[in-house]
Amino acid sequence: MEHGFVDCHCHISAREFEEDLEDVIQRTREAGVKTLIAVTEEVGEFNRVLQLRQSYPDLVAPCFGIHPLQGGGGPEQCSVKPQDLDAALPLFYEHRERLVAIGEIGLDFTPWCAPTQQDRDDQVTVFIKQLHIAKELELPVNVHSRSAAKVTIETMREQGISRALLHNFAGKPSVALEGVKAGYLFSFPPAVCRNQQREKLIQQIPLEHICLETDSPALGLDKHVRNEPANITLSCRYIADVKGLSPQAVQIITAQNALRLFPRADTHCHTHTLTHTH
Repeated sequence: MEHGFVDCHCHISAREFEEDLEDVIQRTREAGVKTLIAVTEEVGEFNRVLQLRQSYPDLVAPCFGIHPLQGGGGPEQCSVKPQDLDAALPLFYEHRERLVAIGEIGLDFTPWCAPTQQDRDDQVTVFIKQLHIAKELELPVNVHSRSAAKVTIETMREQGISRALLHNFAGKPSVALEGVKAGYLFSFPPAVCRNQQREKLIQQIPLEHICLETDSPALGLDKHVRNEPANITLSCRYIADVKGLSPQAVQIITAQNALRLFPRADTHCHTHTLTHTH
Protein backbone atom coordinates (compact mmCIF):
# COMPACT_ATOMS: atom_id res chain seq x y z
CA MET A 1 0.00 0.00 0.00
CA GLU A 2 2.94 2.40 -0.36
CA HIS A 3 1.10 4.56 -2.88
CA GLY A 4 -2.19 4.85 -1.05
CA PHE A 5 -5.25 6.12 -2.85
CA VAL A 6 -5.29 9.25 -4.96
CA ASP A 7 -8.69 10.97 -5.02
CA CYS A 8 -8.36 12.59 -8.44
CA HIS A 9 -11.34 14.89 -8.20
CA CYS A 10 -12.89 16.19 -5.00
CA HIS A 11 -14.25 19.45 -3.63
CA ILE A 12 -12.59 19.55 -0.22
CA SER A 13 -12.95 23.36 -0.23
CA ALA A 14 -16.76 23.04 -0.38
CA ARG A 15 -18.90 24.65 2.33
CA GLU A 16 -20.29 21.20 3.19
CA PHE A 17 -16.93 20.31 4.80
CA GLU A 18 -16.37 23.48 6.83
CA GLU A 19 -18.06 22.29 10.03
CA ASP A 20 -16.05 19.10 10.61
CA LEU A 21 -13.09 19.28 8.26
CA GLU A 22 -10.63 17.86 10.79
CA ASP A 23 -12.74 14.71 11.19
CA VAL A 24 -13.18 14.36 7.43
CA ILE A 25 -9.40 14.64 6.95
CA GLN A 26 -8.75 12.09 9.68
CA ARG A 27 -11.14 9.56 8.08
CA THR A 28 -9.51 10.31 4.72
CA ARG A 29 -6.06 9.42 6.08
CA GLU A 30 -7.40 6.34 7.90
CA ALA A 31 -8.87 5.07 4.62
CA GLY A 32 -5.37 5.15 3.12
CA VAL A 33 -5.87 8.24 0.94
CA LYS A 34 -2.50 9.90 0.31
CA THR A 35 -3.49 12.68 -2.09
CA LEU A 36 -6.60 14.81 -2.63
CA ILE A 37 -6.66 16.56 -5.97
CA ALA A 38 -8.83 19.49 -4.97
CA VAL A 39 -10.75 21.16 -7.80
CA THR A 40 -12.62 24.47 -7.72
CA GLU A 41 -15.76 25.69 -9.51
CA GLU A 42 -15.52 29.46 -9.18
CA VAL A 43 -12.96 32.11 -8.41
CA GLY A 44 -14.27 32.60 -4.86
CA GLU A 45 -12.89 29.15 -3.95
CA PHE A 46 -9.32 29.68 -5.15
CA ASN A 47 -8.12 31.15 -1.87
CA ARG A 48 -9.74 28.44 0.24
CA VAL A 49 -8.04 25.66 -1.71
CA LEU A 50 -4.64 27.33 -1.22
CA GLN A 51 -5.32 27.65 2.52
CA LEU A 52 -6.10 23.93 2.66
CA ARG A 53 -2.85 23.17 0.87
CA GLN A 54 -1.07 25.14 3.58
CA SER A 55 -2.89 23.31 6.38
CA TYR A 56 -2.40 19.84 4.86
CA PRO A 57 0.66 20.11 2.60
CA ASP A 58 1.17 16.35 2.42
CA LEU A 59 -2.44 15.72 1.35
CA VAL A 60 -4.07 18.57 -0.61
CA ALA A 61 -3.02 19.17 -4.22
CA PRO A 62 -4.78 22.32 -5.51
CA CYS A 63 -6.35 23.01 -8.91
CA PHE A 64 -7.89 26.25 -10.16
CA GLY A 65 -10.75 26.16 -12.63
CA ILE A 66 -13.99 27.85 -13.63
CA HIS A 67 -16.79 25.28 -14.00
CA PRO A 68 -19.19 25.40 -16.98
CA LEU A 69 -22.07 26.05 -14.56
CA GLN A 70 -21.96 28.92 -12.09
CA GLY A 71 -24.17 29.65 -9.10
CA GLY A 72 -23.04 27.04 -6.64
CA GLY A 73 -25.16 24.00 -7.43
CA GLY A 74 -28.44 25.62 -6.44
CA PRO A 75 -31.57 26.06 -8.59
CA GLU A 76 -30.12 29.40 -9.72
CA GLN A 77 -27.31 27.57 -11.52
CA CYS A 78 -26.64 28.90 -14.99
CA SER A 79 -24.16 28.60 -17.83
CA VAL A 80 -20.78 30.26 -17.41
CA LYS A 81 -20.19 33.56 -19.24
CA PRO A 82 -16.82 34.67 -20.66
CA GLN A 83 -16.66 37.51 -18.12
CA ASP A 84 -16.80 34.92 -15.28
CA LEU A 85 -13.18 34.21 -16.21
CA ASP A 86 -11.95 37.78 -15.84
CA ALA A 87 -11.17 37.71 -12.12
CA ALA A 88 -9.61 34.24 -12.38
CA LEU A 89 -7.15 34.89 -15.22
CA PRO A 90 -4.42 36.71 -13.27
CA LEU A 91 -4.66 34.15 -10.42
CA PHE A 92 -3.82 31.19 -12.68
CA TYR A 93 -0.51 32.89 -13.48
CA GLU A 94 0.17 34.27 -10.02
CA HIS A 95 -0.15 30.82 -8.39
CA ARG A 96 1.12 28.68 -11.27
CA GLU A 97 3.83 27.07 -9.12
CA ARG A 98 1.31 25.79 -6.59
CA LEU A 99 -1.19 24.26 -9.02
CA VAL A 100 -1.25 20.60 -10.04
CA ALA A 101 -3.91 21.03 -12.75
CA ILE A 102 -6.47 23.36 -14.27
CA GLY A 103 -9.93 22.23 -13.17
CA GLU A 104 -12.77 21.78 -12.82
CA ILE A 105 -13.34 22.96 -16.38
CA GLY A 106 -15.42 21.57 -19.23
CA LEU A 107 -18.88 21.52 -20.75
CA ASP A 108 -22.35 20.84 -19.36
CA PHE A 109 -25.06 20.71 -22.02
CA THR A 110 -27.78 19.41 -19.69
CA PRO A 111 -30.89 20.97 -21.32
CA TRP A 112 -32.16 22.91 -18.29
CA CYS A 113 -28.66 24.23 -17.47
CA ALA A 114 -27.74 25.30 -21.00
CA PRO A 115 -31.03 25.79 -22.83
CA THR A 116 -29.76 28.00 -25.67
CA GLN A 117 -27.04 27.74 -28.31
CA GLN A 118 -25.57 30.94 -26.85
CA ASP A 119 -25.14 29.17 -23.48
CA ARG A 120 -23.31 26.31 -25.15
CA ASP A 121 -21.14 28.69 -27.21
CA ASP A 122 -20.19 30.64 -24.08
CA GLN A 123 -19.22 27.41 -22.32
CA VAL A 124 -17.03 26.37 -25.25
CA THR A 125 -15.33 29.80 -25.27
CA VAL A 126 -14.55 29.59 -21.54
CA PHE A 127 -13.40 25.98 -21.86
CA ILE A 128 -11.02 26.70 -24.76
CA LYS A 129 -9.56 29.71 -22.96
CA GLN A 130 -8.75 27.55 -19.94
CA LEU A 131 -7.32 24.78 -22.15
CA HIS A 132 -4.93 27.39 -23.56
CA ILE A 133 -3.88 28.42 -20.06
CA ALA A 134 -3.24 24.77 -19.16
CA LYS A 135 -1.03 24.37 -22.23
CA GLU A 136 0.82 27.58 -21.50
CA LEU A 137 1.45 26.58 -17.87
CA GLU A 138 2.20 22.97 -18.91
CA LEU A 139 -0.51 21.62 -16.61
CA PRO A 140 -3.00 18.78 -17.13
CA VAL A 141 -6.76 19.45 -17.09
CA ASN A 142 -9.47 18.03 -14.81
CA VAL A 143 -12.63 17.94 -16.89
CA HIS A 144 -16.43 17.89 -16.53
CA SER A 145 -18.37 16.61 -19.58
CA ARG A 146 -22.03 16.13 -18.63
CA SER A 147 -24.32 15.59 -21.64
CA ALA A 148 -21.39 16.77 -23.78
CA ALA A 149 -18.95 13.86 -23.87
CA LYS A 150 -18.30 13.89 -27.60
CA VAL A 151 -17.92 17.67 -27.95
CA THR A 152 -15.66 17.80 -24.89
CA ILE A 153 -13.25 15.19 -26.26
CA GLU A 154 -13.33 16.66 -29.79
CA THR A 155 -12.61 20.15 -28.42
CA MET A 156 -9.63 18.92 -26.39
CA ARG A 157 -8.22 17.02 -29.37
CA GLU A 158 -8.63 20.06 -31.65
CA GLN A 159 -6.80 22.20 -29.07
CA GLY A 160 -3.92 19.73 -28.91
CA ILE A 161 -4.53 18.66 -25.31
CA SER A 162 -2.71 15.45 -24.43
CA ARG A 163 -3.06 15.30 -20.62
CA ALA A 164 -6.62 15.19 -19.33
CA LEU A 165 -8.82 13.50 -16.75
CA LEU A 166 -12.47 13.10 -17.71
CA HIS A 167 -14.18 12.92 -14.34
CA ASN A 168 -17.42 10.97 -13.75
CA PHE A 169 -17.52 10.19 -17.47
CA ALA A 170 -20.92 9.00 -18.68
CA GLY A 171 -20.58 9.07 -22.46
CA LYS A 172 -20.85 6.12 -24.83
CA PRO A 173 -18.05 3.52 -24.82
CA SER A 174 -17.24 4.45 -28.44
CA VAL A 175 -16.71 8.09 -27.38
CA ALA A 176 -14.63 7.00 -24.38
CA LEU A 177 -12.40 4.98 -26.69
CA GLU A 178 -11.73 8.14 -28.72
CA GLY A 179 -10.49 9.65 -25.46
CA VAL A 180 -8.38 6.58 -24.72
CA LYS A 181 -6.82 6.94 -28.16
CA ALA A 182 -5.95 10.56 -27.35
CA GLY A 183 -4.27 9.39 -24.12
CA TYR A 184 -6.93 10.72 -21.73
CA LEU A 185 -7.81 9.17 -18.37
CA PHE A 186 -11.24 8.56 -16.85
CA SER A 187 -12.27 8.61 -13.19
CA PHE A 188 -15.32 7.20 -11.46
CA PRO A 189 -16.93 8.19 -8.13
CA PRO A 190 -18.81 5.91 -5.66
CA ALA A 191 -22.14 6.78 -7.34
CA VAL A 192 -21.19 4.49 -10.26
CA CYS A 193 -21.87 1.49 -8.02
CA ARG A 194 -25.60 2.00 -8.58
CA ASN A 195 -25.41 2.42 -12.35
CA GLN A 196 -25.59 -0.51 -14.78
CA GLN A 197 -24.59 1.51 -17.84
CA ARG A 198 -21.27 2.50 -16.34
CA GLU A 199 -20.35 -1.15 -15.92
CA LYS A 200 -20.18 -1.61 -19.72
CA LEU A 201 -18.12 1.57 -19.99
CA ILE A 202 -15.64 0.54 -17.28
CA GLN A 203 -15.28 -2.89 -18.89
CA GLN A 204 -14.16 -1.26 -22.13
CA ILE A 205 -11.72 1.33 -20.76
CA PRO A 206 -8.27 -0.20 -20.11
CA LEU A 207 -7.24 -0.03 -16.45
CA GLU A 208 -4.17 2.02 -17.51
CA HIS A 209 -6.66 4.79 -18.35
CA ILE A 210 -8.71 4.66 -15.13
CA CYS A 211 -8.39 6.75 -11.96
CA LEU A 212 -10.43 6.89 -8.76
CA GLU A 213 -12.35 9.92 -7.51
CA THR A 214 -15.09 10.75 -5.04
CA ASP A 215 -16.32 14.14 -6.36
CA SER A 216 -17.19 14.63 -2.68
CA PRO A 217 -19.37 16.10 -1.25
CA ALA A 218 -21.48 14.96 -4.26
CA LEU A 219 -21.83 11.60 -6.06
CA GLY A 220 -21.74 9.27 -3.06
CA LEU A 221 -23.43 5.91 -2.80
CA ASP A 222 -26.57 7.50 -1.41
CA LYS A 223 -27.76 10.64 -3.18
CA HIS A 224 -28.93 12.22 0.06
CA VAL A 225 -25.83 11.63 2.20
CA ARG A 226 -22.74 13.81 2.01
CA ASN A 227 -19.92 11.97 0.25
CA GLU A 228 -16.34 12.25 1.51
CA PRO A 229 -12.87 11.22 0.28
CA ALA A 230 -12.70 8.15 2.57
CA ASN A 231 -15.40 6.59 0.33
CA ILE A 232 -12.87 6.19 -2.47
CA THR A 233 -12.56 2.58 -1.31
CA LEU A 234 -16.09 2.00 -2.72
CA SER A 235 -15.03 3.10 -6.22
CA CYS A 236 -11.94 0.92 -5.96
CA ARG A 237 -13.87 -2.19 -4.97
CA TYR A 238 -16.48 -1.64 -7.67
CA ILE A 239 -13.93 -1.23 -10.47
CA ALA A 240 -12.05 -4.28 -9.16
CA ASP A 241 -15.28 -6.32 -9.36
CA VAL A 242 -16.06 -5.14 -12.89
CA LYS A 243 -12.49 -5.85 -14.04
CA GLY A 244 -12.18 -9.15 -12.16
CA LEU A 245 -9.11 -7.92 -10.28
CA SER A 246 -8.17 -7.48 -6.63
CA PRO A 247 -8.89 -4.11 -5.00
CA GLN A 248 -5.14 -3.90 -4.19
CA ALA A 249 -4.22 -4.13 -7.88
CA VAL A 250 -6.76 -1.46 -8.80
CA GLN A 251 -5.58 0.78 -5.96
CA ILE A 252 -1.92 0.55 -7.01
CA ILE A 253 -2.48 0.95 -10.76
CA THR A 254 -4.97 3.82 -10.46
CA ALA A 255 -2.61 5.66 -8.07
CA GLN A 256 0.27 5.22 -10.54
CA ASN A 257 -1.98 6.45 -13.37
CA ALA A 258 -2.98 9.50 -11.31
CA LEU A 259 0.57 10.49 -10.44
CA ARG A 260 1.65 10.02 -14.04
CA LEU A 261 -1.12 12.40 -15.15
CA PHE A 262 -0.65 14.84 -12.23
CA PRO A 263 3.09 14.59 -11.44
CA ARG A 264 2.93 17.67 -9.22
CA ALA A 265 0.37 15.94 -7.00
CA ASP A 266 3.04 13.58 -5.74
CA THR A 267 3.05 15.57 -2.51
CA HIS A 268 5.29 13.01 -0.84
CA CYS A 269 8.19 14.11 -3.03
CA HIS A 270 7.95 17.58 -1.57
CA THR A 271 6.90 17.06 2.05
CA HIS A 272 10.39 16.98 3.51
CA THR A 273 10.87 20.59 2.46
CA LEU A 274 7.72 21.72 4.25
CA THR A 275 7.48 22.34 7.95
CA HIS A 276 4.58 20.54 9.56
CA THR A 277 2.20 22.55 11.67
CA HIS A 278 0.18 19.60 12.94
